Amino acid sequence: MIYRFDILGSTNDEARNPAYREGDIVIAERQTAGRGQRGHTWESAEGQNLTFSLILEPRFLPVNEQFLLSEVLALGLVDTLAEYKIEARIKWTNDIYVGNKKIVGMLVENSLTGGCLARTIAGIGLNINQTEFDPSLPNPTSMSLVAGREFDREEVLTRLHHNIMSLYESLRCDEKEMLQSRYRSTMYRLGEKHHYTLADGTVFEGTIRGVRPSGELQIEHSSDGSLHEYLFKQVEFVIKK
Repeated sequence: MIYRFDILGSTNDEARNPAYREGDIVIAERQTAGRGQRGHTWESAEGQNLTFSLILEPRFLPVNEQFLLSEVLALGLVDTLAEYKIEARIKWTNDIYVGNKKIVGMLVENSLTGGCLARTIAGIGLNINQTEFDPSLPNPTSMSLVAGREFDREEVLTRLHHNIMSLYESLRCDEKEMLQSRYRSTMYRLGEKHHYTLADGTVFEGTIRGVRPSGELQIEHSSDGSLHEYLFKQVEFVIKK
């Protein structure tokens, strides 16, 4: 079911209501307190994009494999954009980029029961028809800017929901190696030398080699060829405007 609101503080907050069940979508035309990764806010022009939360109940998935859900969600977005002839890549952990510009932001929030996941709320912001952005934003883009035309938001939502839920069923059927392989092959900057910043501000040059099933990003340091693994918030991409 799709539950529609003109305005919400945050669709993720609304989606915590236990009345919503697996596969449901909570969508709002405007959020007054939309959240992104690393504590950032998510801004979206009213009536031009998709800002929604998808509820999942992956009780079959152990806590130490929760990153597989991020893979499912990111691949569903990449597959949907590909259907509109937009080639996108996954910027670890789960932002979606076209070239060096961000077209999708995502915030995944999990709750646990024992050693397994109980409920996952995936907040997704997909830029569709917006063509002008706040200049303070570092590198946004949209489907419309990439393709040079407007899109039917309802059609995009329907396709996206279908693609994510199909991949989610693959995860339920234990097709983990397929998902991991596809995620790796679709990674932004895979196999390329670029600069990264550590939490203490240190900048280094390295090459992304992949990601572990548990979610750690693997970067080979150019200085000595050593392979390091980083958790979320331990390393940031250096991206020029």
